[in-house]
Amino acid sequence: MKVFFGSASKFSKYANMFFSAFANRRVPLADETSTPNQMHENWHLITNNRWFHFLLLLLWLIIGLGLRLTNLTAKPPWTDEFSTLVFSLGNSFLPVPLDQAIAPDILLQPLQPQASATVQDVWEHLSHETNHPPIYFVLAHWWMQLFPTQQSLVSLWGARSLSAIFGAASIPAIYGLGWLTFRSRLIAHIAAAIMAVSPYAIFLAQEARHYTLAILWVIASLACLIIATRHIQNRIQLPITTALTWVGINALGIATHYFFVLTLCSEALVLIFLAWRQRTFLSPPWQRIYAVAIGTAVSGIVWLPIFLQNSYGDKLTDWIQQPRQGFEWLNPLFQAFAAWVTMLFLLPIESPQLAIILISGLVMLIFFIWFLPILIRGIKVQLQHLETQVLWGIILSAIALFFVFTYFLGIDLTRGARYNFVYFPAVILLLGASLAVRWQTPQNNQKITGKQAVAIIWLMGFCSAITVICNLGYQKYYRPDLFLQLIRQTSQVPAVIATTQITHVQIGEMMGIAREWKIQNTPSPSLQFILAHQDQEPNTSTSTLNNILKTLPKPFDLWLVNFHAPIAAETEKCLTETQSLPAVNGYEYKIYHCQ
Repeated sequence: MKVFFGSASKFSKYANMFFSAFANRRVPLADETSTPNQMHENWHLITNNRWFHFLLLLLWLIIGLGLRLTNLTAKPPWTDEFSTLVFSLGNSFLPVPLDQAIAPDILLQPLQPQASATVQDVWEHLSHETNHPPIYFVLAHWWMQLFPTQQSLVSLWGARSLSAIFGAASIPAIYGLGWLTFRSRLIAHIAAAIMAVSPYAIFLAQEARHYTLAILWVIASLACLIIATRHIQNRIQLPITTALTWVGINALGIATHYFFVLTLCSEALVLIFLAWRQRTFLSPPWQRIYAVAIGTAVSGIVWLPIFLQNSYGDKLTDWIQQPRQGFEWLNPLFQAFAAWVTMLFLLPIESPQLAIILISGLVMLIFFIWFLPILIRGIKVQLQHLETQVLWGIILSAIALFFVFTYFLGIDLTRGARYNFVYFPAVILLLGASLAVRWQTPQNNQKITGKQAVAIIWLMGFCSAITVICNLGYQKYYRPDLFLQLIRQTSQVPAVIATTQITHVQIGEMMGIAREWKIQNTPSPSLQFILAHQDQEPNTSTSTLNNILKTLPKPFDLWLVNFHAPIAAETEKCLTETQSLPAVNGYEYKIYHCQ
């Protein structure tokens, strides 16, 4: 026992030497006589070597990239990803036949790469059929050409890997922002380590969408803001190169996602507060900051005509403009809180097994209660720094804007956790700064050292990353794989799947089923799809479906999926499925057996 505890004591001392040197703090050991001074010097030399920090950052990058590429295609694509796939190929949803029964291969034609498609085609279809700017889609167009097709369809791995790579790039990017902001390698490394395993970051990185690229622009813009605030504090003119770079970054951010404007508005509110606090608006730094604001505004205004002329814009955002009644007014608060928590940790609360859900929820609650004082204490210590105040200003301003949109403009931005990308890097950096305080806290009478506490928090993040990878957290809302399995178990005759179609969102819902049918090479049952177009009058879809059903040879099973219209008269001639069948994410259905 004596040998064991003696060895443990020595290990603790060596670990203390390593971590102290890592934090660039030479802390004298409790027992210098038992630890050679030369060993301490060697550790000090190693951790102060530029290659040490490069290799440590490379480790975070390898972990982050590995997590983001794991099980990359295990989860089926959902409607927004189908939008990315189709438009990035330079294809369109418009050629998909409506108001008639079509085979899966017809429905999937927009997912087939065309050798003649160009960047101009990408922009043409994107600007007329959706409400997104083009940069990510153009990059995806070139990227996806590098990958072979899968049964003549575009490679899902190829499409998602671009987002995963941009997501991994945010790890060294947040390290750079951490070093620029705090001049602390410790804070920079902790922020990079958290970014590597953040369940929210991995959720975004495993989707073929533009959010991870937008996060890189947010990081770059925040770096320019930090530089600007230091010039304001010192009343020094902002270099012209920094001003031009800032405008360029902001322009690219807007051209990647329009919600990047929320980041810019948050930065503007922080700058207004700084100007008010200094009681000066005309000193040298402000003149070029105003120029940056004007240049950024111009880079955003050029997109306004394109955004306004898009007739699909309102229809595509209907889902975040739903009216609320009663306790539904509290939903945004819970949705926002859930998004904040899952930036750091998330256990399998979406597991199919109730016991795992309950245990996961309990562990998350206990962890949150333990972690919250650590976070608060660290923030209090760091708030004396201007940079921390700026980060807090960005986060609070962005959250305030979210609630203004939600409660005053009727646009519930909290329903889409992915929209929090506009301030997510600031949260990660603030977490890094707060945990650095805990890291450097002496043990005293605490059972857990600061370094052990940070290690536990990081391991919780790593487990959370595994949760997302396994689709047990941030679960895909649409599960066409499960729905196709249900069809195969239920229908012994040809299946006809009918839905109401308003935008390409509904086409994407059906594409998910058709793609699974093709990828799995399912011979039976045979499938047909009916996309009954719907404008203002729901009965038009009902009438269309009724006419089509009269022409179809029987027997067949009619599956009404997300069909938001009155039931067609022809269905009354069919037998309604009476047995209780499981619910499937994203697909509300009714079954009629037409004999």
